[in-house]
Amino acid sequence: MATVSELDDRIEKCQRILDSDPNSQIFAALAEAHRKKGDLDLAFRVCKNGLKVHDDYGSAHVVMSKINLDRGQYDWAEIEAKRAADLDGRTRSVELLLSEIYIYKGEFSHAIKLLKELLSRDPENPQIQKLLEIAQKIPEEQNAYLDETIITGAPSGSSSDSADAIDETKTETAKPFELHDILTEALTIKGLKGAMLVSQDGLVADSEWRSPLEVNDCGAVLSEIWKMLSSELVNNSFGNVQNVLIEAAESTFYINQNSKGIFIFVAGKKANLGNVRMRIDGLMSNYAKTAGAI
Repeated sequence: MATVSELDDRIEKCQRILDSDPNSQIFAALAEAHRKKGDLDLAFRVCKNGLKVHDDYGSAHVVMSKINLDRGQYDWAEIEAKRAADLDGRTRSVELLLSEIYIYKGEFSHAIKLLKELLSRDPENPQIQKLLEIAQKIPEEQNAYLDETIITGAPSGSSSDSADAIDETKTETAKPFELHDILTEALTIKGLKGAMLVSQDGLVADSEWRSPLEVNDCGAVLSEIWKMLSSELVNNSFGNVQNVLIEAAESTFYINQNSKGIFIFVAGKKANLGNVRMRIDGLMSNYAKTAGAI
């Protein structure tokens, strides 16, 4: 892995070339160096501007896919990876990238199928083996987590998972997973700062927070954004909105609607959005299993 000084040197050289020839394809290497350094916004701008001139440059679409994967924009990352495949063919690097995107999107069956095909052609590749292990392990752990929460009414590690409590639940009906449980369980997700349930009229009905936030203002604004997007997308024949991900300077807002209102989950900028999304979707599914359809 390149050091910061090596990346700075690479950035300086690439930028010098690009300054002398704005149409150079070196923009892709420059954007990749910014990405590896962690400057995702700058990497995105550099790559986007370059692709305006070189849309048929497959390697640049690979870089853009990686940038969007790091930004948590998984659908966009998939589009860019498939564009690269259309231009340069389904190379192993592109297929590995696609499998990683599928894992972050929670599309584990797609990832497993693709990785098994790759492993059959390269059985000793440790990267393929590791990704396949992850793709198989995450859904197993997620299902185990949901099953245990339904049985005990709490995830493992809480006081209710003692032997006495488990024995007691064997003779009782499973505890329903309430709406408030979604909010409290959400706060166990690493990187999540808070969660709220907003009614259809934009009023905050319930909330749980680790850090201060103008909850009522936030709920009202984001619920209006949800309504606007839902209306516009349906009117333009894109179909009903299921989830919305909004990135701000310091936080990312993951919005999910059910019949009871609009759930808004607020993650910090360093949160792993793939894990946040997977865990939240698991909580919503858990509620659906115990309290009726979402």
